[in-house]
Amino acid sequence: MFGRFRRKRFKQKRDLEPHEIILDKLAKEKEEEWGISIKKINIPLLDKTLKGFLLVLFLTMIVLFLKTFQLQILEGENFKALANENKFIIKSIEAQRGVIYDTSLKQLVFNIPQFDLVLKKENLSQIQKDKESVLKEVARILEKDYEELNQEIASSTDSLVFVSRNLEREKLIILQTKINDLTGFEIRKTSTRDYVEGEVFAHLMGYMGKIKKQELEASSELYSILDYVGRDGLENYYEEVLRKNPGKIIIERDALGNILSQETASLPKSGNNLVLWLDSDLQKKVKEVLGNKLYEIGSKKGVVVALDPKTGGVLSLISFPSFDNNVFSRGDTEEINKILKDKENEPLFNRAISGGYVTGSTIKPLIALAGLEEGIINPDKSINCTGMLEVEDYWDPEVVWQYKDLRAHGWTDMRKALAESCNVYFYRLGGGYKTQDGLGPTKIKEYLNMLGWEDKTGIDLPGEVAGFVPDKAWKKRVLGQGWWDGDTYHLSIGQGYLQVTPIEVAVSFMPIANYGKIFKPQIVKKILNSETGEIIEEISPEIIKQDFLNADNIEVVRQGMRQAVTGYNSPNASAMSLSYLPVKVAAKTGTAETSKEDMYHNWTTVFAPYDDPEIIITIMIEDVEGVRAATLPVAYEILNWYFTK
Repeated sequence: MFGRFRRKRFKQKRDLEPHEIILDKLAKEKEEEWGISIKKINIPLLDKTLKGFLLVLFLTMIVLFLKTFQLQILEGENFKALANENKFIIKSIEAQRGVIYDTSLKQLVFNIPQFDLVLKKENLSQIQKDKESVLKEVARILEKDYEELNQEIASSTDSLVFVSRNLEREKLIILQTKINDLTGFEIRKTSTRDYVEGEVFAHLMGYMGKIKKQELEASSELYSILDYVGRDGLENYYEEVLRKNPGKIIIERDALGNILSQETASLPKSGNNLVLWLDSDLQKKVKEVLGNKLYEIGSKKGVVVALDPKTGGVLSLISFPSFDNNVFSRGDTEEINKILKDKENEPLFNRAISGGYVTGSTIKPLIALAGLEEGIINPDKSINCTGMLEVEDYWDPEVVWQYKDLRAHGWTDMRKALAESCNVYFYRLGGGYKTQDGLGPTKIKEYLNMLGWEDKTGIDLPGEVAGFVPDKAWKKRVLGQGWWDGDTYHLSIGQGYLQVTPIEVAVSFMPIANYGKIFKPQIVKKILNSETGEIIEEISPEIIKQDFLNADNIEVVRQGMRQAVTGYNSPNASAMSLSYLPVKVAAKTGTAETSKEDMYHNWTTVFAPYDDPEIIITIMIEDVEGVRAATLPVAYEILNWYFTK
């Protein structure tokens, strides 16, 4: 029993923990030292608390390990790239866009230096008070409404925002002195296009517009969000030739943003230059003469196209009304909106290549060629024109359809018919009458297509449309009607559903002027290296078609067009006013009815000199009141200047 008691006491003694003895002793010493009572601390740490603490510590280490693995292993390259982006800045070295010259190397387009204010939105202060202070200061300097500026920036989805283009000198100086305090803003030196006599060359040159998101994504190595690209004319068609190739500078900086080094990664390369077939002096004269005539007769819309029949080179191309393409370069919002909102006159619309018109009697030389080629008429055969063609109705002979002429031409052969523009002759040739076989609509369409009236010419300008020649199938499908003889008669004199562009008309007269060749109309003659001036590419004349017409038949048509000017055997010749020119000229006029009462589209196509043509000119004026030769005086003035300058 004693032994059991001792074992029990011994067991109780073993239950005491070492820290209890130490703490008791320490407490006793402190009581003696401080003279106060300190309660004995004898509560040990609970096992659950200790284990919980260890578990949390373990889990925290696991989480830290996994996050470290993610940052260093899984996403290490991404963060390294981001760090390099912060460390290295790539800046563009400005290059110049290519310029444009006329055929005599007169410069028509220049690059003018300018300074723009831009904003990197991500660099704006996140503190609202600081942000407002900066924006209000910028608005004050630019003399702009703060709310308007704030709204422009907030509504922009781009990270880089154009705040002000082409800064005025005074504002630029103020901004330069304060730019370091305007967080997020920077001044960039760029250039803008300056077009010589903008309205004269606008439809040829086109204009520049801000790059679109999809365009930037397609060529991000060449453009920035601040760049402008060609939006029309040669600026658009030759964008890849004219565009600049900017250089790059790599700037290394430390964590504080201090520049450590700069290295040129690539040198800038300016765009290439264009040399045109265009005679700029002729272009100015054409614009002046046509503009004066339009003002005189009260019309607003017209076209002149001048081609070299030996090469297809475009010597002049004018579309009225025009516009000043410099307003787009200046960013003149008010003037740009006026141009865009003018739905009545559509100044941006290039009527020379995109406008479809009935041609009137301008078609007759082509109908004559078709008749001769098909052998259905002898050019010397005379038809008596009484001023009207009367046709009995197929179903009811008592009904007589009348197809009128302007006058009775009497006995008329092909040359006189072309010279006096006899409708009755061409009614018979196109649609047939009694003993005279006609071409019929199918053959007429075939020859007009052969001469390019339903094909784009391929001129190096954007926006060209193809002409339209109606046929039986089209009329049935679209209008739900059959094709009548009257439709063929109307088509034979250039009336009805026909729609042709002035450039197509001019091109179709090439084989008449040069005895059988159709050239692709070409505006650009050469492409030059902008730095060395060397020829990169010389664009050779391109023959679309040749030797498809009989030379004797061409000669007959040429003689008829010449007779229209001389009046030989043709007292009512349509273009005798051109006989006073210093060179021999051949011509064909046309007057086409429109949907407006007593309003006509007036045409003239001429080539000169007659024996060895250097120039073909097609002139068209819309909505001329009454039947008159509005385009002939224009042709006279242009040719007189051209051959006496």
